[in-house]
Amino acid sequence: MQAEAGQIVLGLDPGSRATGYGFVRERSGVLTLVAAGVVRTGNEADFPRRLGVIYAAVAALLAAHAPVEVAVENVFVSKNAATALKLGQARGAALAACAVAGLPVFSYEPTIIKKSLVGTGRAEKSQVAFMVARVLACRETFAVDATDALAAAVCHLNQRRLTRLCGAR
Repeated sequence: MQAEAGQIVLGLDPGSRATGYGFVRERSGVLTLVAAGVVRTGNEADFPRRLGVIYAAVAALLAAHAPVEVAVENVFVSKNAATALKLGQARGAALAACAVAGLPVFSYEPTIIKKSLVGTGRAEKSQVAFMVARVLACRETFAVDATDALAAAVCHLNQRRLTRLCGAR
């Protein structure tokens, strides 16, 4: 895929109550913010309805911004099995919307995303947010979920550029 055409990548940070999203455009090696925010499912007691909200919102965002690829943060291992299961199901709802749209999805560990932006896989959330703002040259502040999603998109674009420069396909 040619980044010079100004293609857009969607970053996702899935969660059962808040799913962060961030659209980043790369044109000639320059990254710019397209849109970012959080899909909130509220306190809906019916978990399947929350999954439906995530799916529908991601599908609508895909239609509105037409990304060519999706980068998603992998689910971390939780001490609470029920929480990890819900997080995995929320991730599945978001990824299902991407699959229906026919988009390739790339998954990254949180430590890889942090290392790509900050230089260390153990970076604090505030350091990631600072670097996202610098890389995208924006002064806006975003919710943590949106910042994490933007970080995933930036990480993917960095990885894609590195792969292209190294000649690997």
